[in-house]
Order: sequence, then structure tokens, then C-alpha cells
Amino acid sequence: MTPGGGVREARTADSDAFAELLLRARLVTPETLAYARQVKDRSGAHIDQVLISEGLLDSESLLLAEAQAWGIHPIDLEAVSFDDALVRRFPGQTYLSENWLPIRTLANGTIIVATARGVAPHRVERVRALLGGAQVQFVATTSWGIKNACLRLFRAEIAEEAANELWRQNPAMSARVTFSRGQKVGGALAAVGLIVLAVFWPVQVVIGVIAAASLIFLAGTSFKFIVAMRGARYDVVERVSRRQVAELDDRDLPRYTVLVPVFREANIVGQLISNLGSIDYPTEKLEVLILIEEEDHETRDAVLASTPPAHFRIITIPKGHPQTKPRACNVGLYFATGDFLVIYDAEDTPEPDQLKKAVVAFRRGGDATVCVQASLNYFNDSENVLTRMFTLEYSYWFDYMLAGLDYGDLPIPLGGTSNHFRTDALIELGGWDPYNVTEDADLGIRASALGYRVGVINSTTMEEANTSIPNFIRQRSRWIKGYMQTSLVHARQPIALLRQIGMRRFLAFVLLIAGTPLTFLGVIPFYVVTAITVVAPLEIVEQFFPVWLLWITLLNFVIGNVVMIYLSMMGPYKRGTFHLVLWALLNPLYWVLHSIAAYKALWQLLTNPHYWEKTEHGLTTHVHSH
Repeated sequence: MTPGGGVREARTADSDAFAELLLRARLVTPETLAYARQVKDRSGAHIDQVLISEGLLDSESLLLAEAQAWGIHPIDLEAVSFDDALVRRFPGQTYLSENWLPIRTLANGTIIVATARGVAPHRVERVRALLGGAQVQFVATTSWGIKNACLRLFRAEIAEEAANELWRQNPAMSARVTFSRGQKVGGALAAVGLIVLAVFWPVQVVIGVIAAASLIFLAGTSFKFIVAMRGARYDVVERVSRRQVAELDDRDLPRYTVLVPVFREANIVGQLISNLGSIDYPTEKLEVLILIEEEDHETRDAVLASTPPAHFRIITIPKGHPQTKPRACNVGLYFATGDFLVIYDAEDTPEPDQLKKAVVAFRRGGDATVCVQASLNYFNDSENVLTRMFTLEYSYWFDYMLAGLDYGDLPIPLGGTSNHFRTDALIELGGWDPYNVTEDADLGIRASALGYRVGVINSTTMEEANTSIPNFIRQRSRWIKGYMQTSLVHARQPIALLRQIGMRRFLAFVLLIAGTPLTFLGVIPFYVVTAITVVAPLEIVEQFFPVWLLWITLLNFVIGNVVMIYLSMMGPYKRGTFHLVLWALLNPLYWVLHSIAAYKALWQLLTNPHYWEKTEHGLTTHVHSH
């Protein structure tokens, strides 16, 4: 998969003659043109890009002007009938990267070719050579005209590539197959063995299971405590100051792509466009691709009704399986032209300078840094008990846990939004796994396995915390199922993973990615055993369980919950949200919700592993002002 951009040609549209043509045609005023030239000089972009991105000229008028400047006729590719065999002589990426597209062959052998980049002699020769030396007749179109045409013409190929490219390249790294043959055989043997043991020694088996669960619970919570405390002690977040942002020269800024996958979000896309419209980045170097599923007409209509700026574009995601966010993002990656790329969700409000901070962080980190993750937090933190608990959890996770993982050079499971990538490195990683419903965590592990670094920057994206318990269970069950999928994928070749990332990182992966769902699965049974230990008479309990096991269970219950309460209490300190501190005492109840979600996740892993549990947004009564 290659991004749709990359060719940087000198363009006729950048000439004084073209500017004069615009003036003569009264498409721009002298004042408008003077302003566009100032922006061009400041940013280094082409003047036609400036005119479009600043909303000073519409695409149709620009197309007519460019066609006149190039001495060719304009064409509307929406109304064209293509020669399918001719078009398919090259893959869609060729046309996207070079901004031309063959249409049909005339009776005399001349090929009609649409171009969005002028007809300089070297370009004519390049296209003729690719088309076997045939004579060509150019017609003018826009870059987006070519992109939309490619999306129609290569619809099936794009859908297939977005869904299965990673699986074709490296089947072992794809969650398309939930359990490998070895995992099925090993799991079956373990289950049979456990059943046989339970038949002959039922009490001992129960004791062994409880003891193992206690150790997993203790190991998981201890790991999180140690890592978070390191994150609190060592402020390793990539600090980018306002001065460093202000010192950036717009002419040196790279092109940036923002991907926004949305599905059934008609109620909030208007706010989304407003939020992302506040990003402080030269619009002529910024493209915002709103990824909308083919059948989601309501969201599409809502986006169009919001009159988005010219640098916002809709990409229609072809129907296909699985219908997941990562598959949509892979389609977006196919069309992305940015040197860097970031994902935002529909309800996100990133800090305006986040992209510029990411650029500074990437320049510091060098080629080894594949991704920088911004923090996530919630604007409706005080709406109800659930939003308070959610905010406490995110504050601890992004402000301390990720910082601790970064300090220890351990694999960082990415958040599903506000992760900024080097586009070429993301392509090398194979993009997102569309069969993994927590594609971000999986991508972080794959990046670590290839020796890349994931960093954390001091910028925050505000989101909407779940206000509804059923909605929370849906969202959290998907996250936990994704952790299960990621654990299974990377456990297929454990020795290879160990060699790639080393023992320390391997243990971190086991404790964090595999340990998290196991811990949540153990919460409810663990609480039940603890309650029985406390409530039931000791002489009765001793008939079934040894005293040492009861003490270990009780100790784990106390230590585990105290640790997680303490970590939750730490969360507000960096952000000054001290009104949330005492709510951390409810963390044991919050974990019960996680445990319910974990059992739902386990059931779906076995019955419907690739199902994307949709989280409803726009339920809050709080309004976020930015």
C-alpha cells in the first residue's frame, strides 16, 4: 500500500501568467491574489493550492483556469465512460501518485488522458512511455477528480486490499484467523487435561485455579503500579514548548493528513468539523479525510450540510468485510498524501497546536520514531459517576502509565485516536489490522517488534466520556476483545517475538496485553471468593479451601484494589482536577463493570471475533467549548 501523494512537480499554475489569467477572468481580485501570494511565500505551497484551501476559489473555476493555462480542455470525470482494460494496465496507486488517468483510446490510436498536473514536455514523455509510446491527448481535471475516479474504478481492489493486505503479507500477524492450529490443539489438550484432573481431584483443581488467578491478578496490578510510579517520577513525555511551536517556519512544515473514520455519527459531525477546523496548521498543507461507510447516507448528508472547508474531503468506504474502523483507515491510507498522518474520532477536540508539536517531536526522535501519541481526556468529566471514573482511568493511563512505558522503553499500546504516524513507516508496518477490534494496541506491538519507537507528547485531545453503562460495556468489551486478539496473534510465534523485542519487553507485553483481560476475567470470581471468606464461618470454608489460600486471596483483594485506587487518585494531580480524587474509592465497583465486559468480550471472541461493537457518541448533555 502506498500513499496517494509524493510527486512534487513544478506546476504551470504557479506562474505569473497563470495569476494574470485568473485576474483577467475575474476569478480573483488583485487583493485576493496578493493575499494568496503572501500565504504561498510563507508556506511554500503552490498558489492554486492556497486559493483552494483558503476558500478563495472553487475547484470548478480553478479547473477552467488551469485548462486554459495548459491549453487543453477541461473534463468532468464523473460523466466519463472509461475503458476498463486500458485503466487497469496500471494499479490505482500509479495514477494517484502521478495525477493522471487514461480514459479511452480513439479510433486513430490516440489515448485520452486526464491530468491534474499540467502538460510539461517531460510529463508528456513520461505518460507516453508508460502507455507504450502511443500518442496522447490530455484533458484537464483536478486531483480529487482523479481520486474519486480511482475509488470508483478500483473499488473492489481497494476494498480487498484494505481488508486483507496485512493478512497476505504476514498471515501470522493478522487476527483474521482467531486461533492458530497450534493454539487450537494446545487449548483442547489443556481443557481435556483440566477436566480429567477435575474429575479425580476437584478440590485441588479449584485450589490451583484460584491460586493461579491470584498470582495473575497480583502480577498485573503490581506491574501497572511499578510502571505508573516510574511515569510519575520521570517526566519523559516529549515536551514541546510554545516557543518551539512558534519558531516553526510554515515553508518547512510537512504535508499532514488527518483521517476521521465516522459511522452513524450524523448527530455530531457538525461539531467535528468545527473542532478540526480549529487546528493550527497551514490549510494548503493539510488534508482532512472524513471516512464514511458507503451505506451511511445520513452521516454523509450531515457532513455536506455543515459546509466543510475546502481541505476537508469525504472518502467513501466501499462495502466489505469486516466493517471496522481499521479497514476504513486503510482505505484512507490508500488516498493519503501527507508525510505524516493522524487519526481522530468523531467526538475529538485536539489542542490546536497538536500537529505542530508532533512535527517537532518527530524531528527530535529521528527515523526510529514511528508514532507519537497525544493524551486523551474528557470534557464531561463531572457529568455522572461513570464519567468521573472514566476520566480518572484515562488520566492515570495517559499521564503516568504511558509515560512509564516510554521511560522503560517498553511496548506502548496506542490509543485509538490522536496517534500521529510517519506515513511511510505506517505503510511498512502494513497499516492497521482490520480484523483486530483494538487495532491500535496491535499496531504498537508490531512497531516495537520491528524496532520502532512510540513516543508521548504533551498535548491533549478532549473526548466525550461514556455516560451510559450499556454503552460503556459495549465499548469496553470491544477493547478487551481486541487485547485478547492481540495476545493470541503475537502468541503464535512467542520465541520469535521474544528474540525480536527481548525478555523485558516480552514480559511487559504478557503482563499488560495478555494480563489485562485475564485480570478482568478474574475480578468477579475473585470478589466472590473474598466475600465468602469474609462472610462464611471459617470452619465451613476450611472444609473446601486451605487457610493459606484464603489469606492469599484476601491479601490480593486488598493489595490489588488499594493499588488501583491509589493509581486512580494520582490521575487528577497533573491536570488539577482534584474534585475527582475521592471518587477513586469506587474503583472496585468500576472494575466489576470491566469484568462484565471481559466476559462479554470472551464470548464474542469465540462466536463473533471480528464484530465491531459500535460506541454511541453525542449522548452527553455537557457542551465542550474550545
